[in-house]
Amino acid sequence: MSYSTLLLSEHEHVATITLNRPDKRNAISYELIDELLAALDEVAHSGAQVVIITGAGKAFCSGMDLDNLRFVTRRTAEDNLKDSEAIAHLFRVIYEFPLPTIAAVNGAAIAGGCGIATLCDFTIASSDAKFGYSEVRIGFIPAIVSSFLLRQVGEKHARDLLITGRAIDAEEAHRIGLANEVTTPEQLLPRAHALAALLKENSPTALSGTKRLLADYAREQLDRELKMGIDTNAQIRTTDDFREGVTAFLEKRKPKWTGK
Repeated sequence: MSYSTLLLSEHEHVATITLNRPDKRNAISYELIDELLAALDEVAHSGAQVVIITGAGKAFCSGMDLDNLRFVTRRTAEDNLKDSEAIAHLFRVIYEFPLPTIAAVNGAAIAGGCGIATLCDFTIASSDAKFGYSEVRIGFIPAIVSSFLLRQVGEKHARDLLITGRAIDAEEAHRIGLANEVTTPEQLLPRAHALAALLKENSPTALSGTKRLLADYAREQLDRELKMGIDTNAQIRTTDDFREGVTAFLEKRKPKWTGK
């Protein structure tokens, strides 16, 4: 299958998915969500044993595509719900993927891009990577990712990241548990491939079984929490603050919040 927003390759049973919109800082478009899901499905049914996800250019994934953001305030309630369900489905697929997943974070991983980077089994960060959930800065709620983030870093760190909307560097991401390892930009992909080689020494049956067991542990709670997150994600898009936040962001000015 050919892709417009990403590259898919495989070598020695290691699949590499490269988000390939460097001119857009690999921002998340509706097309990229569809293609990333299709690429993951292709990998799951291939002979690959490990998958690496990385980004082309200087960013890993900078969050929502600006072209999509320009129209998001005009979408219907049904559209908002579908959008929320789509990103929840993507995160769930990554989180429960049957093969070991490695994110090689080569630059900024912001908002939804931070979710993609940190929901992989392993997150290796370049020393110049940045991580952040900036949604509150545009009047949005990082509702869907919050359930996963609580599991990864605990409530205190999750509250910090989600409520402040601040970006953190690779070292802080490693300290709080968002990243497994920090390395130099030059060693990022070699380290990811070294980890992939280590994983390939293990039983594929045991690896997939372990991942399935871990997913099963969390399934009931995730089902409940993601339903809440999807509803919250869709509802916040109907507020005046969301419309103002998006407009201000696109106009490169400070928002004027009304609390409505």
